[in-house]
Amino acid sequence: MHSVPAGSESHFKVVIVTDQFEGRRLVQRHQSIYALLADELKGPVHALALHTCTVVEWAEKQGVATDSPPCLGGSKAD
Repeated sequence: MHSVPAGSESHFKVVIVTDQFEGRRLVQRHQSIYALLADELKGPVHALALHTCTVVEWAEKQGVATDSPPCLGGSKAD
């Protein structure tokens, strides 16, 4: 549903589990990941779902990341 070349990847789900997130708010966690991925995010990324957990939080989720919402499409051509 996007104006990208065939076979292009534009939707990503990243699950990161580390104790380095301990005591950090969700926004702070995401900001640190955005900083690491800055070069990659300059490209044609349409959707990036970040799931950032401490080891304890991940264990509480039983090692399962929540589903990302469905993409409704959209493109620069719309």
